[in-house]
Amino acid sequence: MTGIGYDVHRFAENRPLVLGGVTIPHTHGLDGHSDADVLCHALADALLGAMGLPDIGHYFPPGDPACKDLSSLRILEKCRGLADALNFLIVNVDATLVAEAPKVLPYREAMRANIATALGIPPQRVGIKATTNETMGFIGRREGIAALAVAQIEESIPL
Repeated sequence: MTGIGYDVHRFAENRPLVLGGVTIPHTHGLDGHSDADVLCHALADALLGAMGLPDIGHYFPPGDPACKDLSSLRILEKCRGLADALNFLIVNVDATLVAEAPKVLPYREAMRANIATALGIPPQRVGIKATTNETMGFIGRREGIAALAVAQIEESIPL
């Protein structure tokens, strides 16, 4: 089964920029109730969609004080727990970040490792790519970052 996810956050001052659980040096972070990790949020929605479950906001409501500044890697761990409980195996995930800046290539392997650990899969099963929006739209104006993701799961066969 396959699911898709999309998330977007605007830039905000005085916040760290966290992508894939990695804090990246940048002039701005992303605005959000949790750590606003747009990459993890898109991956979570892809996984939840593949399982036929409600979206990330159902499990982590934006106004919930327990979610304030929450690491989005915890959100992915919750998705893994739901998959385990429903007898699904996470096969692989793949995501594309869309941003004019910063460049994420130097942080890609650390992001892959963090996401793989949170999901309990090998890093080779975590794809992360990045592209720009060719200076068009809100992303091109450097107002925020978007992420698109796909996840594949399969039913686990009990031994």
